[in-house]
Amino acid sequence: MVRQFLPLNGLRAFEASARHLSFTRAAIELCVTQAAVSQQVKSLEKRLGAALFQRLPRGLKITAEGEALLPTLTNSFDQMAITLDRIEAGQVRELLFLGVVGTFAVGWLLPRLSDFQQQHPFIDVRVSTNNNRVDMAAEGLDFAIRFGSGSWHGTEALRLFDAPLSPLCTPKLAERLRSPADLVEATLLRSYRADEWSTWFAAANVPPAAQINAGIVFDSSLAMMEAALQGLGIALAPPSMFSRHLSSGAIRQPFPTTISLGSYWLTRLQSRPPTAAMLAFSDWMTSQMSPASQ
Repeated sequence: MVRQFLPLNGLRAFEASARHLSFTRAAIELCVTQAAVSQQVKSLEKRLGAALFQRLPRGLKITAEGEALLPTLTNSFDQMAITLDRIEAGQVRELLFLGVVGTFAVGWLLPRLSDFQQQHPFIDVRVSTNNNRVDMAAEGLDFAIRFGSGSWHGTEALRLFDAPLSPLCTPKLAERLRSPADLVEATLLRSYRADEWSTWFAAANVPPAAQINAGIVFDSSLAMMEAALQGLGIALAPPSMFSRHLSSGAIRQPFPTTISLGSYWLTRLQSRPPTAAMLAFSDWMTSQMSPASQ
């Protein structure tokens, strides 16, 4: 891309003159002569084919064309000044690329992310969601937040917390359930991990039926919960990630029995040295794990 030539000297002279409504005071600010400022503005007007000021005996009056141009210039020069100040102060904006399993992103991270942004305004976070399958190197990720046992080749993993699973369903379906044994006859929704429901039935002391793995299979708890919200069956999902659904009454947890099949982990490639942004995010995540932050 070839950028159109911008008459920066003329634009700077116009912006300063418009603020002061005086070529003389603009010249003092810009450390040039009054004649130089006047000539730069005149050259800009010639290029635009429009007068930006009315020259009056006691100063300048900005024209409609000048008023149209001024806000854009003022904002641009202000942003450049802020950026230069940040660079001089060592506060350059950093990018942080996160790959996050979708359930965690929606159920935990996004409601809290504004706190990180307030604490670290010079770090821009880029979030991509996945269904717990991620290639950190190929996707250029600084961190991946995923669910499992914490053992991934070539990665350093920081355990965040467990996410126990429990049956979740609509209030209408929950009214039909008197005991865990009633689930044997229900439509069960599950993830690609085939042993989840059988493990839960064992924890609830209920002999599982042969058809417990015959329900709809999902690769995302978010999709599974959407199916549950539509009354298609009973999901086995982490209540902690769907607290808003539970608090609103849209979803109910009919039984207190839970099973833990893994934890959420903050992971990074061992071959990738942590940046300042990565260290800041890791420290923030650790602080969020304290009881006072839950």
